[in-house]
Amino acid sequence: MGPLTRPDRAAGRILRVAGPLVEAELDGGTAMHDLVALGPHRLPGEIVAIRDAVVTVQAYEYTGGLAPGMPVRASGRPLSVPLGPGLLGGVFDGLLRPLSTAGTRLAPGAVGGPRDDPRRWDFAPRAVPDERLGPGDVLGEVRDAAPFALPVLVPPGCAGPVRRVAGPGPLAADDVVATVADTEIRLTQYWPVRRPRPIRERRDDLRALHTGQRVIDLLFPVALGSTVAVPGGFGTGKTMLLQQIAKWCDADAIVYIGCGERGNEMADVIDEFAELTDPRTGGRLADRTVIVANTSNMPMMAREAGIHTGVTVAEYFRDLGLDVVVIADSTSRWAEALREFASRTGALPAEEGYPAGLASAIAAFYERAGAVTTLGGRTGSVTVVGAVSPPGGDMAEPVTAHTQRFVRCLWTLDRELAYARHYPAVGWAESFSRDAEPLGARTAETGDPEGPARRARVAGLLADADRLADLVDLLGITALPDEERITVLGGRLAREALLQQSALSARDAHSGPEKTAALADSVLAVVSRCRELVARGVPAARIEAMDLSPLLRAREEAGPHDAATVRDRCESLLNRLGEA
Repeated sequence: MGPLTRPDRAAGRILRVAGPLVEAELDGGTAMHDLVALGPHRLPGEIVAIRDAVVTVQAYEYTGGLAPGMPVRASGRPLSVPLGPGLLGGVFDGLLRPLSTAGTRLAPGAVGGPRDDPRRWDFAPRAVPDERLGPGDVLGEVRDAAPFALPVLVPPGCAGPVRRVAGPGPLAADDVVATVADTEIRLTQYWPVRRPRPIRERRDDLRALHTGQRVIDLLFPVALGSTVAVPGGFGTGKTMLLQQIAKWCDADAIVYIGCGERGNEMADVIDEFAELTDPRTGGRLADRTVIVANTSNMPMMAREAGIHTGVTVAEYFRDLGLDVVVIADSTSRWAEALREFASRTGALPAEEGYPAGLASAIAAFYERAGAVTTLGGRTGSVTVVGAVSPPGGDMAEPVTAHTQRFVRCLWTLDRELAYARHYPAVGWAESFSRDAEPLGARTAETGDPEGPARRARVAGLLADADRLADLVDLLGITALPDEERITVLGGRLAREALLQQSALSARDAHSGPEKTAALADSVLAVVSRCRELVARGVPAARIEAMDLSPLLRAREEAGPHDAATVRDRCESLLNRLGEA
């Protein structure tokens, strides 16, 4: 049960069942968010309301077969998950029960946990007897559970002299690694999913998270420890964009939460991650990924728990000193679970039937992101990227509107770009990044002084081209002055030569910072040369008729970190333009 179990466990009987909502009468002490076992199969559920001896429980499994009068027993602890070396590379459900070793379907009431895990890991002690340790201090390391060594830490709330420490060698997940004061510390420790793990302080210094997607890294960058929302209607490429970020971002660990999405998409994610080579370690990308899978055919309320489970796992790795990215696809399905359960409890509905506490729930989720100094003095971060699926593409609906209030970056997917087969379909007019300015200043100080100006020039070129697009549609390109025709041409070059990427390309699925900068500089240089030619009297029609394909092909011909090839193609094209 773990160290958070209370001795005053209650028992009782079921009074009413309505889908995932179960009302029960308990004859002992209980608390909000306590875990309970429902019926003869001990289906897991969580207490969400208490009135005298009657509790309201949200069940995390299918409640078919439950009936009034069946037994209920409280566990005496909140909904908690085991955190330890067996997480990386695993696929779990919303309660962190392993799916990779389960059958076609989970058996009713299946629990799973450290005691059921047959694996053993090589433990190397670092602490010595009589050494005085506090929360976050290192007891030892596990060396064979990940591409990097995983420290075993003193848990929060525990401090004192080391009475005993395990020797070097293989340990099981439930084995005791050390005794600090009078507390036995096991290799796997439990933590309540709704309680943020404590930290020493939040950090103000910003570092960029490189996603490998040029439109993001150049125009709408995100800092480690920041928050991102990705709203987009059906077919705009949300899932593909999130998968690309999971594959190519430079975080140490990835927690991918599939919340209410289609099962075939989750299967594709699992298969692709197992096959991809991690560019950082040379091993499998799956070896530094944790997948929490709650597909659309799984119990509804497990989606609600899965979001908190995923962030708790990320905070555990953050406390080890790692930079972690949490990808939640999609938070709209989580909000729909909240709405359905609220309607069953009879709660007064707010806008579009969502519960009145929707905004608070969204804020609490994104608030768990951050770059921090841990209790042990290490630096780590949790970056949260959440997809939003507004019905009918309505960006004013409650989940999207509330989410925009609490995130620092918004990557809005544009339906017109997606239908024009422009991917990633991040719309530059509707998106924003509050991290762009401080990250630009840091970039200018640490080796790329042209970074902020480059971003501003590309954004300005796209805005000017968009401003002229309606005139072109109405009057035709020939009705514009030559200078504005070059602006329209520059916008097309920026879109096709710089911002477009193919997830299926072996050379351009992801782009390093040096290649991104080289492509942006090349587009801006070509546009500047075209404007010089127009100023010298060369007709815009003549420039438009020239072969600019070397610039358009450069992104596919150059590898992910190959800036030299891009510059060569640009230089060749500039020389040809100079001969015009």
